[in-house]
Amino acid sequence: MLRSRLRGEGMKASILIFATLLLGGCALTPTEELVSSGAVVRELPREAGEAVPVARFSRRAEGEALAPDWEPMIVLPSKPRTRYQLVRRDGTVALQAVAEKSASGKVRRIRIDPSRHPTVEWRWRVSSLIPGADKRRASGEDSPARLILSFHGDPAKLDFEARTQLRFAKALSGQALPYATLMYVWSNSVPVGTVLDNPHTSRVKMIVVESGPGGVGKWRSYQRNVREDYRRAFGEEPWDVVAVGMMTDADNTGQSARSYYGDITFLSDL
Repeated sequence: MLRSRLRGEGMKASILIFATLLLGGCALTPTEELVSSGAVVRELPREAGEAVPVARFSRRAEGEALAPDWEPMIVLPSKPRTRYQLVRRDGTVALQAVAEKSASGKVRRIRIDPSRHPTVEWRWRVSSLIPGADKRRASGEDSPARLILSFHGDPAKLDFEARTQLRFAKALSGQALPYATLMYVWSNSVPVGTVLDNPHTSRVKMIVVESGPGGVGKWRSYQRNVREDYRRAFGEEPWDVVAVGMMTDADNTGQSARSYYGDITFLSDL
């Protein structure tokens, strides 16, 4: 019975996390029964041009406040927050994240069509791995660095279990989840390229883009085809990206982490 109760409490915590994790500021309207991402689709036009500069931290000044469109990504109000600030590192300005038994992020609402801008490129620098972190277990689901993409979609296509999870999230938190969430993560040991399910919800998938200590202490650059990654993770075509976020978290393991995030850009293949 105790084990069952703990699993239930873990499920509630996880649902609350993802209910507030992305698009936490989007108020639900009567037309959005299950997903919150429709608000972004209604309010924002799709980005145009050959490149979409989501984040240009390198063009900011050290110590400067982030642009107001970068909002806090609150995991749970009771959890300590990761600290974010613009600093100069290795000759460039980047967003520093310092987690001390904490979990929170930064998120920007933006509308990007992945059929027009399928490629995302970014860079980050991780100071160390997190001892005990393991994204396959809820108790160890921490990461020194994450790039998080939120997607719109049609909830009518979801199966019964997924729809139940979305309804449960809305009932518990008063907020609806995005239709789907794709995270690019750094793992301690899971092989690069592995697609991981979140321990509690099928609407969040993680793709390992870096693994082990080999790249620690170095700037690492990435280019990913978001459209292809989404197809592989969810088995369908993606709708619009409606939010881009970053998160360094060490709350589940009770450890610390420090990372640096560089510029983020979506590129057109047209």
